[in-house]
Order: sequence, then C-alpha cells, then structure tokens
Amino acid sequence: MEKVIAALWAPEGESREAYGTRIAQTLPAALRAGGARHIRLNLRDAAIAPADGLVQQWQAPQQAAVAQFWMPSANARFRGAVDAALADHSTRFAAWLVCESSVIANTRHPPVPGQRTWGWSQASFISFRPDMTHEAVLAHWHGHHTRVAIETQANFEYVQNLIARPLTADAPHYGAFVEECFAAEAMTDPAAFFDAVGNPDKFAANLAAMMDSCNGFIDFTRNDIIPSSQFDFAHLD
Repeated sequence: MEKVIAALWAPEGESREAYGTRIAQTLPAALRAGGARHIRLNLRDAAIAPADGLVQQWQAPQQAAVAQFWMPSANARFRGAVDAALADHSTRFAAWLVCESSVIANTRHPPVPGQRTWGWSQASFISFRPDMTHEAVLAHWHGHHTRVAIETQANFEYVQNLIARPLTADAPHYGAFVEECFAAEAMTDPAAFFDAVGNPDKFAANLAAMMDSCNGFIDFTRNDIIPSSQFDFAHLD
C-alpha cells in the first residue's frame, strides 16, 4: 500500500467554508470508488476560523483542503479514477507520494466516522532548508525535532509524512506534510498550544525550543500551514 497526500484548490468565488462542506458530501465516496482506502479530509471550515492567525502562506491562492488516502499502488496507471475524482472536486489539485510515520496516534479523541474530529488539525506543508543535504535534514528532523515537538506541544496526534516524490506535474516542491491535532483552545491561546497553561516560564522555554529546532531544518519562506477540521472516512473501507 502507498499513501497519497492531495492538496485541493477551491473554485474562484466559492468560500473555503462552502467548498469544504460541498466536497465532504461526495469526495470521500468518489475516492473510495476509485480504489482509495483509509480516506481523511482536512477542511478549512467555519470551526477553525479562530485559528486564521496561525496560517502561513506560500501558495497564492492557498489550498483550501487536503485529502489523505492509501492505494495499493500510486502508479499513474492505477490512479485514473482517483485523479478524476480529485479534478471533479477542485479547480486544481496537486498530489504527492509520502512515507507516513505516526509519531503520536490519536487514542485520546479517536475520530468518529464521517464526523468532525474533536479539536482541530494543523495541516502543514513544509519545505526543507536548501542549504542542507537531505541526509542532514532527516537527521535533525527525526533525531532531534521529533522529540522537541512531543515534549513542547500539547498535540494529541502527530503524523509525519515525508514526501517521496510528486505525483502531479505542477505540485509545489515541499519536503513533507505534517498533521498535528490540538484542543480547540490552542487555536487562540499559545500557552495551550505549547502545553504551558498557567506557566509563563514553561511557555517561554517550550516556544524557544520549538523555534530553535524548526530553524534547524525548515525553510520558512516556502511553507503552507493550514488550520483545519479533520474528517475521517475509514469506515468506507
């Protein structure tokens, strides 16, 4: 099985909220019919409006939704129906083959089939520093940053997706897609995000450790960080 991440762009003039509501009704079934499994959508609906201040943007316009799913093979020969479903539900889509690492599995607030998962999801398309070798990036990300992200944040799900290769010709050149889930309070309270409510010293230390670690491997000029609502459709399998 191979995992695919697909970014979707909404038609011009359609709000991201309306777009998310619309595709949630029909895209999962269309992907499933095309051979996809373990389908998950990240949608920029009204529930995550308080987190607008956390958006980081490289693409203009920015992607309005993300589809995550698995296929027996992501080879273009076998992706025709899936690609058609993505095209039918967007004005543009880009897709990547990824290698998933579930660092923190969501055991505290498990997804409810077809419904919005508790809290919210930070869906992050990140680029790696161009002055570092791929080996150096992975050594820092996996050998150092993973521990920092676990220890300094109040994330109840943390999934790293290393991009293996683009599957569409115009896919932006990201290095990874990362999904982290937090309580709703973390949309507006940095202390809740950094697991330091009521403890200013811990907040300052956690923030500094995270920023220092991110600077060690991320190119901040080419990121798209998107607060989203997570919807899981694994029940369609």
